[in-house]
Amino acid sequence: MTLDLAGQAILFGTAVVANFFSALSGGGVGLIQFPILIFLGLSFGTALATHKVASVFLGVGAILRHMKESHLERRACLIILAAGIPGVILGASLILKAPEKEALMTLGILTISLGLYSIFKPKLGIDYTPKNWTGSGLWQGMAGLFVVGFLNGSITSGSGLFLTIWLIRHFGMDYKRAIAYTLVLCGFAWNGTGALVLGLAGDIAWDWLPALIVGSVIGGYLGSHIAIRQGNTLVKRAFEATTILIGLKLLFI
Repeated sequence: MTLDLAGQAILFGTAVVANFFSALSGGGVGLIQFPILIFLGLSFGTALATHKVASVFLGVGAILRHMKESHLERRACLIILAAGIPGVILGASLILKAPEKEALMTLGILTISLGLYSIFKPKLGIDYTPKNWTGSGLWQGMAGLFVVGFLNGSITSGSGLFLTIWLIRHFGMDYKRAIAYTLVLCGFAWNGTGALVLGLAGDIAWDWLPALIVGSVIGGYLGSHIAIRQGNTLVKRAFEATTILIGLKLLFI
């Protein structure tokens, strides 16, 4: 399906807005972007594959900004990638066969719970207190990363939020640091893997991608810039608002 100039403008604007808020809060680009793809005429499978490809460039925009002052550690990156990517592959392989409505309702409840949990834990993610990077805590953390990777491969909205909260809750990161890992590793590497698997299994609307890609890079860069410049409190509030909105959207889609 080919879009006219007005449709391409809608795609670009949607991508900028969706990726800006996703980069600021640590996830949720699918809250806005994925439904628009379906609204404009793509089937579920094609919209999902196209969205995953475009989401990779949220990671590109974030990398361009975080390279200047990132605190990403090589060992932590390798652990997140090694534990999460097998889950992404499994989730992306199964999603097109899953009962969509039941899965989305369950996910909606879980996503709202993330936001409420953060709200009722005022100090969560405010300070950087690293933990569980060795021994049994590390293995438990990697199991959690595999589950989050599975969610990333199989859902369209909010999987990055699960990675953000897991890095904070289990590994003791603050919000700004956790979101940096989420945007770079989940946004680029995990989404890239999911896009490859889904692309092999279904169709991608290639002529829709240029507007989505440019908008994703711009939105991801700008959102990352604001997240870096502002304190953890603002980023925490953005995370909480995004999780609750995504959860409600999944419940009442």
